[in-house]
Amino acid sequence: MRQANSPSPRDDSGPQHVPRRQRRADRKVRTRGDQTMTVWIHRPPQESIAARLASARGELAGLRVAVKDNVDVAGMPTTAGCPEFAYTPERDAPAVAALRAAGAVVVGKTNLDQFATGLVGTRSPYGAVRDLRRPEFVSGGSSSGSAIAVASGEADIAIGTDTAGSGRVPAAFQGIVGIKPTVGTVSTQGVVPACRSYDCVTIFAADLYLANRAMGVLAAHAGDRAWPADVRFAAPQQPVVAVFDALPDLDPLWHAAFERTVRGLRDSGARIVTVDAEPFLTAARLLYDGALVAERYAAVGEFVDARPDAVDPTVRSIIRAARDVPAHRLVSDLAALQQLRARALASLAGADVLLTPTAPAQPTIAEVAADPIGVNSRIGIYTNFCNLFDLCAVAVPAGTAGGAQFGVTVLARPFEDAVALDIAARIPHGDNESRPAPETSWPLRTAPAHELIVFGAHLRDQPLAHQLTDMGARWMGAVRTAPRYRLAVLDTDPPKPAVTRRPDDIAGVAVAGERWRLSPAALGRFLARLPAPMQLGAVELDDGTWHTAFGCDGAAALSGKDISEYGGWRAALAAGAVG
Repeated sequence: MRQANSPSPRDDSGPQHVPRRQRRADRKVRTRGDQTMTVWIHRPPQESIAARLASARGELAGLRVAVKDNVDVAGMPTTAGCPEFAYTPERDAPAVAALRAAGAVVVGKTNLDQFATGLVGTRSPYGAVRDLRRPEFVSGGSSSGSAIAVASGEADIAIGTDTAGSGRVPAAFQGIVGIKPTVGTVSTQGVVPACRSYDCVTIFAADLYLANRAMGVLAAHAGDRAWPADVRFAAPQQPVVAVFDALPDLDPLWHAAFERTVRGLRDSGARIVTVDAEPFLTAARLLYDGALVAERYAAVGEFVDARPDAVDPTVRSIIRAARDVPAHRLVSDLAALQQLRARALASLAGADVLLTPTAPAQPTIAEVAADPIGVNSRIGIYTNFCNLFDLCAVAVPAGTAGGAQFGVTVLARPFEDAVALDIAARIPHGDNESRPAPETSWPLRTAPAHELIVFGAHLRDQPLAHQLTDMGARWMGAVRTAPRYRLAVLDTDPPKPAVTRRPDDIAGVAVAGERWRLSPAALGRFLARLPAPMQLGAVELDDGTWHTAFGCDGAAALSGKDISEYGGWRAALAAGAVG
């Protein structure tokens, strides 16, 4: 594939080329009234899409996926919102390949702020992408077309990218879900870079369940960064949620909507704490007002210099301004960023997540035209710091405010993506009801994890379950052993079960239990704290598989009261056989 930052004329030859007339027709999507929006840059023939949908196989079979046009799809031009930059890749980006392998069908490449430089969706020679419901307002960018494709129902899921909020702002403005994973957990190979150090591939979907499924497919393939051994796979039942002590530039109606969201979380059992906004918002300004913008020039600066007439004037001014940033200033700003991140993370000590409005307001297209850089900068006040601080984020709708869709973002520390997902599921939305958390979270598809089968005081509603949840263990459902075990109760405080395997020539019972998943580090800590006579060992389930489970020293188990006839701890409790 041609290097993305090298000049290249548009290739108008060969079987993969799409005629100019067809491109114009393909990129228009009719919406309410007489409004049209320039959502698509390239679409395959409809009959081809229909055939692929009909024959698709896999866990995402039949789902339509739209791909932001700075992400490679084999055989389709990648323009990054600049026709003169276009090239036709021979292979899919890994993110696209993963979704296709799972049965999803690419239905087109979507419009974007040129070179992913913007949060508005208007900086494109293919036309401004407008809000789905209120066409005088911006759609949000830079993943504008991808968000509209999902919000309008033309795609089930969409790939976006996010450097400063491009996978979150359009989700908020369009009332859909955007998942921005920890930097590096999804490969950015085959993506035209914006700021290579901070770029992320993101997913849009209409709901959290589908977004989680799609992210699971992406994450199951190797990213650019290894997961640590101490990941938390679930949020606590009573999480601590941090909010800023000040919310500058926030629209008054959106401020009321945010307060309503915070109250809803508090009512669900979360504890709300306040943190200083200053280090976060100062870092947000560094992304464009400081020397970090030099990464923009490193990505596509040579092309911009060679073909300035091909580049949107605002995008050109941003990228060219980064050309002459002195090295000492970049070093200074990187040091300042490290200090700001240390202060910000210190302020979050004790909190599970940070909750913010996704954006302060939704501007009109006319407002952006009058002040393209200033308005765009204000939109990113609550998003720009995220990737700079190496945070993960889930943007979800939280109702409406003044006729606009209102959204919030749940941010968490790196690799705590499952925690952010769980708490995002508790956000009240339009009907003032929270979304039930997905039973499984996408990090379980890729991060190192172990299963643990429990039988008594560590069952989900029992007194020692907190020992698991405090370490981020995720409940995975009920199980039952093979019918070869004895269940006894030990005289401890609290009472504990003793599950031991019977010899093959002695009848046993199937014992009810539960399955949890936790990180290797958490399992190690748990084992180190396990009091005698309890121990961990292998247990056979009724499906013939073997798993790590609670067991007991044989001699201690024999001294316990046999309660095997009840088949499980809860049944024995209900019968009064325990205690």
